[in-house]
Amino acid sequence: MPPIGLHVQELDTIQKKLIELSHKLFPVYIPVSQPFLINGKHILVVFAPAGDNRPYKAPISLSEKRTERAMFIKRGSKTVKVKDGSDDERRLIELTARIPFDDRINQTASLYDLNLRLIQNYLKEVRSSLYEESTKIPFAELCRHLMIAKGSDELLRPTNAGLLLFNEHPEKFFSGAKIDLIIHKNKVGKDYTEKLFAGSIIQQIRDILQYFKSTIIEELIVKSAMQAESIRFFNYPFQAIEEAVVNAVYHKSYERENPVEIQIHKDKIEILSFPGPMPPINQAMLKKQRVVARDYRNRKIGGFLKELKLTEGRGTGLPIIHSSMEENGSPPPVFETDENNTYFLCILPVHPLTESILGSQDGRRRIEDNPFKINDLTDANPYLRLPVFQLGDEDRNAIKDRVSASIIKVLQYCKKPKSSDEIFEEIGLYKNTKNHNHHIKPLIEGGWLNLTLPNKPTSKNQKYYTTDLGKNCSQ
Repeated sequence: MPPIGLHVQELDTIQKKLIELSHKLFPVYIPVSQPFLINGKHILVVFAPAGDNRPYKAPISLSEKRTERAMFIKRGSKTVKVKDGSDDERRLIELTARIPFDDRINQTASLYDLNLRLIQNYLKEVRSSLYEESTKIPFAELCRHLMIAKGSDELLRPTNAGLLLFNEHPEKFFSGAKIDLIIHKNKVGKDYTEKLFAGSIIQQIRDILQYFKSTIIEELIVKSAMQAESIRFFNYPFQAIEEAVVNAVYHKSYERENPVEIQIHKDKIEILSFPGPMPPINQAMLKKQRVVARDYRNRKIGGFLKELKLTEGRGTGLPIIHSSMEENGSPPPVFETDENNTYFLCILPVHPLTESILGSQDGRRRIEDNPFKINDLTDANPYLRLPVFQLGDEDRNAIKDRVSASIIKVLQYCKKPKSSDEIFEEIGLYKNTKNHNHHIKPLIEGGWLNLTLPNKPTSKNQKYYTTDLGKNCSQ
């Protein structure tokens, strides 16, 4: 910004050329184009929504001599011609008779089942220039602009996406358009409370996330007598919950009666939606931290949620959940489906220190009382700021008196070289970056542990062994 812009006379020329090229497609497909004046410059916006007559064929060349048409798909950054008789051709042909559910006309609803107030709230939030016009232009024209209504002027009806996003009671049209929340008070038994979240799916997402913020998520503090700075973490990171909830609402099938089900247990949160992920994603792929997918359910809904910054799309949801859990020091998330992809289950385990801390009277617990927490020795102990050779017997004895039993456990365990997996299994913690920085790195910096491969600190074959100083302090 500012844009270079176009000359006024170019706007008509480009739009005429665009229509000419559109007629070279089969069936004919004409995208939406609209000139705008931005910062005193003329620009042309071209929007190409999913068509109802997919798949389309395009000329393999714009040369007059060649009129052969073919279907094309994206392979990474390349556009590739679809081969005759291939699986790709079969899948594309299957789309011919299938308009995505969220983009279909709902024959049981009328245009006025769409709520103008909800539409205006959306336009205002995304800072659309259409907001100022929304009270001046006919309601039907507004809905056409947003592509939440289709049909002739006489039979203009809302799409399913429009009803889900801009109707206060979408469950009247889609019985599964709601979120069931169950909070278990005990690990087993029937002692639980239940809450139902309804309204437009935008409102559902916001209401349940606000509920998590105000009622479920807690920031916990571990206070050490050996250092001034407290260690803070959350029982569940909000970003992981946000991504998991939006993912469930975005990708579920609203043709089914199953609502999104969220169950909060003492040790985990389970978020269940139906059906499972779109092929080719399967259970094996879900075990990876990043899943590459190009087929999405409810693309139209996803576009609106993206404008509201409730989702990013592009397959970033699962990696964000993984990274936010790791940054919080939480166990990794678990994603499940079955061999037929009939459901999708996201499990977010609670932070391992939560139960012991919440069990204390004031919501805090001293680090040295926790058998699984190792202090950051570099900051906590002034003796470790000295070079190793300057530590005398009295210094070592003073250090021994102040270290926790868990540190001694690690040092004694590593008298023979051990991998980080083995160390974390021994002390009962999950392996992740935050736990490594809190539990292994300080011991290395203090000269208590050494690396078997010092020149390759991130090697998968790396192991750690106790130094002579560490042995003296742990005896």
